[in-house]
Amino acid sequence: MKKIKLYLVYFMSALTLGGCEWGLNPENDNHSVFDRVYGDPAYAEGLLITAYTLLPTNSYRFDEAATDDAVTNNLTNDYLYMAKGMWTAQYNPQNLWDNCNRGILYINQFLDVIDEVAWKPKDPEQNSLFIRRLKGESFALRGILKYYLLRNHAGPVSGQMLGIPIYDIFVETSDFAKPRASFAESVQSVYDDFEMALSLLPMDYGNKNDVPNGFEEVKEVDSYNYVMGDVVQQRISGRIVKAFKARLALLEASPAFNVNNDVALWEKAANMNGELLDLANFDPKGNLFYLKGQIDAGNITANDKLDNKEIVWRRPISSSRNMEVDNFPPSLYGNGRMNPTQNLVDAFPMENGYPITDPRSDFDPDKPYANRDPRLGLYIIYDGSTYKSKKINTGVNSGDNGLNAKVNSTRTGYYMKKLLREDANPNPASASDQQHIIVHIRQTELFLNYAEAANEAWGPTSASGNGFSAKDVIAAVRERAGIVQPDMYLESITTKEKMRELIRNERRLELCFEGFRFWDIRRWNLDLTEAAKGVRIENGQYNYFTVEDRVFDNSYMHYGPIPYNEVLKYNLEQNSGW
Repeated sequence: MKKIKLYLVYFMSALTLGGCEWGLNPENDNHSVFDRVYGDPAYAEGLLITAYTLLPTNSYRFDEAATDDAVTNNLTNDYLYMAKGMWTAQYNPQNLWDNCNRGILYINQFLDVIDEVAWKPKDPEQNSLFIRRLKGESFALRGILKYYLLRNHAGPVSGQMLGIPIYDIFVETSDFAKPRASFAESVQSVYDDFEMALSLLPMDYGNKNDVPNGFEEVKEVDSYNYVMGDVVQQRISGRIVKAFKARLALLEASPAFNVNNDVALWEKAANMNGELLDLANFDPKGNLFYLKGQIDAGNITANDKLDNKEIVWRRPISSSRNMEVDNFPPSLYGNGRMNPTQNLVDAFPMENGYPITDPRSDFDPDKPYANRDPRLGLYIIYDGSTYKSKKINTGVNSGDNGLNAKVNSTRTGYYMKKLLREDANPNPASASDQQHIIVHIRQTELFLNYAEAANEAWGPTSASGNGFSAKDVIAAVRERAGIVQPDMYLESITTKEKMRELIRNERRLELCFEGFRFWDIRRWNLDLTEAAKGVRIENGQYNYFTVEDRVFDNSYMHYGPIPYNEVLKYNLEQNSGW
């Protein structure tokens, strides 16, 4: 294949897909030319590293601001505009088409040259291992990027579920005009990439005393450790591939895509997630993954040597105070951006496990935060909360933190607490950073994936060979959360329908603000128009009100659009309604 001469900088930020043939036309200047990749491994690997930088989970999106879980006080926020009815194929803050296809392009070009690069020319065994690992990472990354394209852009066209154009080779500009494959074909393409990756990668990285199974061609364990050892922790491993494979299976089985409710798809999703899990190793502090103790427990290269079972894959740990500047209440020098809704607050049960709407819950409307599920206090700052040794009052006329007191005050009566470090300091006079963890995928999600799929496949109590049931998982999640044991509400649930309702609610709580709610309510075909509620606290009275209406069309907005420019350029079929 004719190779286009790309001018590379490690992150290649000049390459854009928008409307100019994906930016592949070179200019004459004195930068290094593409042929340098063959003699400079670091330069060649820049193609793959660029694909890593294009993962959507490299930062928290906070798209909950377009759901029933949160609003934002930033009145120019893209997700706020979406929620108000401005979501179109031309204006789509959830567009991953450009970035993911850009990453796939880089990966395909990398796969095109990888065998010709001098990775370790004086050591053939290490050279071969480098090729094997980097190919495995490439196939895995390509599958992950395809997964996100499917989640955000797959949808129905004239009664048929379509997926994405499948680019599995490095294509010339003229070859981008490729029609969308069916959803089933697109899903199979992702599975194929994952299977190829699994044939090449170890389950986990780390130094070994002996060459592990599957690498019998390696004669020297030192060579294996040099390429597959501790030094490459947090690159994509076989375990990470299996986790994304299981996540894909859940998407495939979900109501929005599994329109005939094929139980076999639920069984496949349950078994793929269950294969990765051991309920005996459920991390007792996994829901605190963003706090100092858990970050410290994972803050060396080899996570498997520490008691940190929650994080399957993360970005490198970094220090900052950006999230605190954005989200602390105003009295703590924050901008209070993400405001949890009353809807989300009401989803937290009482400490005895009963929903607040259940007469057995002992919910007191005059003391709405008393005796609640401890996760409420972990994840949300409410009126009367103590944070950084200061009392936060969110009622009317209660100072800068009060409802709508300032432009950076709460619009709902609540502030986000989850993901933030209480020991960070945004005060410009004495500012200090703290370490933060950005998670690509964590164990709790996989347990919740399993619970959802197992319940749909076999009902609440059947393990079907996996060793634990949907009900067992939810019991562990709720016990860890601090629900009083025995959990009488959970014990009272016997039907698939009631367990489905509880599993979805537990997922909403456990994964809040991590970028799941927007797509969960879509893959479940739930009502997209539930208004975002808040609380007005005045003179000891709690009055609930609508903060924002949600302006979505339930007839087609469970699926995202294909970008309008791509439809025009390449005559792609647009999802129905867009």
